[in-house]
Parts: sequence; C-alpha cells; structure tokens
Amino acid sequence: MIRINTKLRPADLSGKLKRLWQLSAAKLRAIESSFDLSSGSPVYTVEGQYQAQGWTEWTLGFHFGSFMLHFDATREKEFLEVGRTGTLLHMASHLTHMGVHDHGFNNISTYGNLLRLLQEGSLDGGAWEKRFYEVALKCSAAVQARRWTNTPEGGFIYSFNGPHSLFADTIRSLRSLAVGYNLGHELLEENDRHISLLERLIQHSAMTARYSVYYGEERDTYDVLGRVAHESIFNTNDGKYRCPSTQQGYSSRSTWTRALAWVILGYAEQLEFLATLSDRALEEFGGREAVEALMLRACTAASEFYLESSPTNGIPYWDTGAPGLDKIGQYGESPADPYNDYEPTDSSSAAITAQGLLRLGHYLTHKGKTELGQKYWQAGLTVLDALLDPPYISLDENHQGLILHSVYHRPNGWDYVPPGRKVPCGESSMWGDYHAREVALYLQRVVNDEPYLVFWGGTEGRN
Repeated sequence: MIRINTKLRPADLSGKLKRLWQLSAAKLRAIESSFDLSSGSPVYTVEGQYQAQGWTEWTLGFHFGSFMLHFDATREKEFLEVGRTGTLLHMASHLTHMGVHDHGFNNISTYGNLLRLLQEGSLDGGAWEKRFYEVALKCSAAVQARRWTNTPEGGFIYSFNGPHSLFADTIRSLRSLAVGYNLGHELLEENDRHISLLERLIQHSAMTARYSVYYGEERDTYDVLGRVAHESIFNTNDGKYRCPSTQQGYSSRSTWTRALAWVILGYAEQLEFLATLSDRALEEFGGREAVEALMLRACTAASEFYLESSPTNGIPYWDTGAPGLDKIGQYGESPADPYNDYEPTDSSSAAITAQGLLRLGHYLTHKGKTELGQKYWQAGLTVLDALLDPPYISLDENHQGLILHSVYHRPNGWDYVPPGRKVPCGESSMWGDYHAREVALYLQRVVNDEPYLVFWGGTEGRN
C-alpha cells in the first residue's frame, strides 16, 4: 500500500522538476541526433539507446510531443522546432490511420500541443497555421469515432485487435473526440447521418466503466473493487459482452498496471473536460449528474485499487497478479525494488497514474469534496516524488531514457534483460518519458501559478 506523504507540497518538488528538464534536454538531443525514423518510431531503450519495435506506430506522437513539452517548460526554441517540423513531416498519416485506437495518443500529443501553444501565445503562427491544426484534429477525431462496435448499451471504439475488442487504454485516447467536439466537428456516416463525437465519447466511457473496471459486486470470482481488465471481448454478431482478456498483462483475471493507469488518468481528464461543458450539452445523455457519476465511480475505484496494491513508494510492479510477486515477499509493505530477480516494475504506469491522481484530487477539491480530493492530490505528489529520484530518474548522460525501469510487453519478452539480471530493468519507454514530462509540466504550472494544463487548450468555444 502506498504511504501517502501528507506534508508534501508542490513547491517541494521544484528542485526535482528543474533537474528533470536539465536531463531532458540532453536526452532529447541525443535521440534527435542518432535515431533513424525510417526504421520506425522510437519505442523503448536497449542498453540506453532508443529502438523501434513494430506492432503499431503508436509512440511517434509521444516522441515529437516530448520536444513540445520540453519547450513549454523551458522556452528553449530548438525543441519546439524539432516537434513542430517533425509533426508536419511525419504525423499526417496518423490523422487518417484507420487501423488503430491511438489517435488521442499520437495526435493530441502533437497537433493538440501545437494548437494549445499557439492559443496560449507561446508559438508564433498565423490564422492559417491555427486552421491547419484544427482541421487535423477534426479529422483525427472523426476517424477515431468511426472505429465503432454497436452493442445493446450503445457501443465502443474498438482496438486494433478488431471489432470484438475493447481496450482499457482507449479511455485516455478519447481526448481526440473531446477536442473534435470542442472544435464543432462531427462524424458523417452513410446518407449523411450525423454522429455526435460527444455521444460516442460518453458511450465509450460508459462501456469501459461497465466492463473494464470492477466494483466488488461479484461479477466473477475475482471481482475486486477497482481491478481493471486490459481487454474486454464482445460477440460482434449481437454486441453482447463475453469475457475479460489481456494482451500485455499476466492474465485476464489480473490487473496489468498500465491499463489501470490509463483508466485513472483517462477518466480524471474527462471529468475535468465535462466540467467545462454546459448542462444543456449533457442533457440528452442522461444529464451532468449521471454522466459525471459514472466516470467518477470508475476513476475512484481504480485509484483506490492502485493505492492498495502498489508498493509503499507508489511505483507498481507490471501486473498485480504476476506469479513471481510472492517470491519478493511482502512487496506491498516496502518500496518497489526494480532490481529484484522475479518481476519487473513499470515506472511508466507510475508516471501516468501520478498525473491522474493529481487531476482527480484537483477535480474533487473544486467540487467541494476536499478531504477525498486532498487524499488523491497528496498520493499523486507522493508517486511523482519517488519517480523523480534515483533509481527511476536517469542521471546517466549516455542513457537516452528519462525514466528508468519501464516495461513494454512482458508476456512477449520484448523488454531487455541486462547481463546478470533475471528480469527487465534499467530501461525506458517513449510513453513513460512523455508522461513524466507531461506531469512535470502540469505540476510546474501549478507551482508557478501559470495557466492550468488541459488537453483541450485552444479548442474552447463549442460548449
């Protein structure tokens, strides 16, 4: 169980945030000077050097987005130009990528960040550049919304596995639909049928909350409050739910902690987004109270599970049911040990979750639920405090990764195991590094009393 440091304040992490950006600069320059994009997107490090790993190219947006986040935090323009130019040259195909559920990852991290920076006045650009980013984001939102499986309860955006597959990850990729809706866009189907992007966002959120998140209600033998199934399988003939599954976790009945992290951050951000919409916009979907209650229930259940199942420092192992955990001993009563011989940690889950807990805490506090809000806020600070120190922050100038001890696909054995070790350790991932930068920027803005960081920045107006 996480030992929440109730005395931590955002300003207490200022020195660690400054160090992160100093390290970030050298690592981004090293990747830019050595990585060949013709081989694919940078995904994870092997012996400290970023490598491609073909599955789907879902990390390229995090690559270019990292340069933009670094610029946002430091105002070093060389990083903006890499991100801006890279987006222009390499990201267009991802706007119309019909084969993935990752639009909110790739395109909000690039086109979305650029539009936000432009709107905030941090980026020099004219009206046509603004329109270019807006059209790109509208296109991405419609393509994401088109990946739709109908069910008796509504439907969901299906994963790259096919129409039968609902991934927990996609809750965070709903950002693309939210931005598209804010820009006044919608999906047009056969015979010019108009499809609301907000409707699909809410329906997908409801399906994820119902089938991906557990609530201790005896749904099955392993129904534990807040447990998350990475994948949910549906019968495409009638749209009915069949069973839980997983692609990257240990089993369908255990919790892969990165799926858990996506759920926490995804719902926390959507709750913040919904708070900006008018009551009228939510009326046809059951009203604000019903929609927000559904998301809040899923987010808090998953957050509680994370707090209960993680080691004391808040850095989780890769799966809460991983078979080697019992050999570590009382792993929940001590800080995570990334150098153990049995199961790897996943620092990327911690980077994602830290931001989710902070956002959830902020949301609840502003809703008047101060005690609960402070609990999650302090938990987020506690996780981030651990993440920004060794052995997780990478101090080695020759290592291109920013956050160490991340894993990608443990079941497939893709992650590098150093000589003399028995499990993966000491390496980084592009999504882990991106989210470390994103949560660092989020907190830095809080410390400096700067505009609150939101993914829909620059798209306000429709609501």
